[in-house]
Amino acid sequence: MIRLSKENMRLWLPPAAIFFVILLFIYSVFWLPNSFDDPSGRVVTVPRGSSFRAVMDSLNSAGVIRSSFTLKVAGRLLGYTKSIKVGKYLFHSGVSNTTILQDLQEGKSRMILPVAIPEGRRIVGIARRFSVELGIDSAKFVSICRDSDFVRGQGFEAGTLEGYLMPETYNFYWQTDEKDIIDQMIEGFKQFYVDSLRKRQEEMKMTTLEVLTFASIVEGESGIDGERPMIAGVYWNRLKRRMKLEADPTIQYVLPDGPRRLLNRDLKFKSPYNTYLNYGLPPGPISNPGKKAILATLYPEKHQYLFFVATGVGGHRFSKTFTEHQKAARAYRRARREVEKQMKLSNGLTNKG
Repeated sequence: MIRLSKENMRLWLPPAAIFFVILLFIYSVFWLPNSFDDPSGRVVTVPRGSSFRAVMDSLNSAGVIRSSFTLKVAGRLLGYTKSIKVGKYLFHSGVSNTTILQDLQEGKSRMILPVAIPEGRRIVGIARRFSVELGIDSAKFVSICRDSDFVRGQGFEAGTLEGYLMPETYNFYWQTDEKDIIDQMIEGFKQFYVDSLRKRQEEMKMTTLEVLTFASIVEGESGIDGERPMIAGVYWNRLKRRMKLEADPTIQYVLPDGPRRLLNRDLKFKSPYNTYLNYGLPPGPISNPGKKAILATLYPEKHQYLFFVATGVGGHRFSKTFTEHQKAARAYRRARREVEKQMKLSNGLTNKG
């Protein structure tokens, strides 16, 4: 008969105690809530290509979980080590490892990020904006937009998507696929450019590409809503009279170091987009115009103006004759010199102070 010494008795645990320890471990692995003092929650980013271990370590570093060890155990036992959705997650205190793992699998706690794309941005600028806000690959975004086969597959008779990406505020998850973003922007354009606008386009004997090209110039000339129909009217009047458009935004589009203040020599820059050298519209849009610029193109204001120039204090001054235009241009140059003078004076006083 084996006799237990007092020392062995102290080391021996009854089955109930062992069972309780096992239950406690299982509870801590699967259901023990996390705890941290941050009512607004904590954000954890899961980039593309992240391994299960890397995500667990990120959660641990952010203080979202009590232990990366127990979360890794739970993940492997539940089979949640793969198919983690990319995104920025917002986690709150009081959730278990099981809930966190389910969130990572289903993307429930992913943050929806609003991204505003202003009117008049080019493809490259839009790609850069999404790269900053969503962490996407800007080069891949641009490449898709310039894939002529992809563009034609969307039903557009164009070489690129320049002009067809509708400026709006979009809601996406962090690192949403580049093509999915582009698809949504194209869909935004298609939903706006309805049959009534296409009918108006036909009445004006224009193609969609020509409408967007025209609208992109209007967009580049003014950010004032009330001016867009007037500016569109000026360019329509010039086209009807077979005058060159002489639109500054078309020069800015081709300048290697633009956009910047234009010099006289810039007006001679050789390019099919240079409307100071070439008659008619350029080959394609110079940006992605907004809805109001497109509507201004299709419904321009009827008037006799052929010229316009900035006032120097916001807006433009419109003229019917070249003589009137020259007078307005001189007034603009005087206003600009006065502004520059005041800025130099202000800077001088600041430096002295």
